[in-house]
Amino acid sequence: MSIKRIAINTGGGDAPGLNAVIRAVVLASLNRGWECVGIRDGYNGLLLPEDYPAGGLVSLDRPAVRGITHLGGTILGTTNRGNPLRYPTRGVDGQLYEKDRTGELAAKFKAHGLDALVAIGGDGSLAIAYALCQKGVRIVGVPKTIDNDLDQTVITFGFDTAVNFVTDCIDRLHATAEAHRRIMIVEVMGRYAGWIALNAGVAATADAILIPEIPYDIHKVAEKVQERARNGRNFSMIVVAEGARPVGGDYSVKGKEIGRLDRLGGVGEKVGVALETLTGKEARCVVLGHLQRGGTPTTFDRLLSLRFGAAAVRALGEGQSGIMVALDPPTVNYVPLNEVAGRMKTVPLDCDTILTARDLGISFGDE
Repeated sequence: MSIKRIAINTGGGDAPGLNAVIRAVVLASLNRGWECVGIRDGYNGLLLPEDYPAGGLVSLDRPAVRGITHLGGTILGTTNRGNPLRYPTRGVDGQLYEKDRTGELAAKFKAHGLDALVAIGGDGSLAIAYALCQKGVRIVGVPKTIDNDLDQTVITFGFDTAVNFVTDCIDRLHATAEAHRRIMIVEVMGRYAGWIALNAGVAATADAILIPEIPYDIHKVAEKVQERARNGRNFSMIVVAEGARPVGGDYSVKGKEIGRLDRLGGVGEKVGVALETLTGKEARCVVLGHLQRGGTPTTFDRLLSLRFGAAAVRALGEGQSGIMVALDPPTVNYVPLNEVAGRMKTVPLDCDTILTARDLGISFGDE
């Protein structure tokens, strides 16, 4: 089937580089003579048209994407509340329940004359993309997440920018930790994968790094702090992934909501309280939170985003569907969505970065 009109959407958490992808998709499409439209706020522009008086679809021409490559956020808006696979719906009894609206969504694509979709998102967004593909929507996914936890791609765009920011924050906190002789704990994002904590922690010379892949023994972490004190180093820097958990314990969850993933957080504060008790030292926790998502994308993320966007359009032009573009250096390849949806790329325990950290004397709270 020939393509005349394609749609772009951005779903889930925002990440530096989203606008660069949008620009690349639009320009590459226009150069092929295709019309481009953007769906507002994930899929809400189609599912909730009454919320958009000016229309849930926005025309994307050259002026619309001019000068946006360096901007954080997304000009289309995004949401992590509108998952059409688990859409929050109020029943006749007044209770909220989850409803699969992907069949309705696929019908709306056809009604609006959309021949294909470039879906930019993380694991949840790509699972939705796979479901839509199974319902007949021609679709190509672009891997986005600062967490870097998507399978089948070496890296996702947004990750490099987040790690650079976290590294800079840890560098700054070293000074105050040393000045006050404190234990400084930095809690970072990543959900159930420790990529941000590991990479930023090693780069910024943390003393301990706690990640979901290695359940920690708080006594081992305390031993590291006390060992440093015996060696005249009266402060310690500890990086904690939001999904880190103690041996035999569970994740720290801040909230649950129908149609959304659990909100992780709070583990850094728990680690700080425990270390104060075990070491007698003052501890402070800094939660970087959404600061990790914003800001100007690094050169690496800008280039990767532009490459991914252009590759997605090439894939559609080649007749591809049900695939995700993926970085396989030095090229961008295509991988089937069914090999991505529902899978998570966690940190391998034998990866070189973990081995390097152990060689440098960084503690993971396990030995």
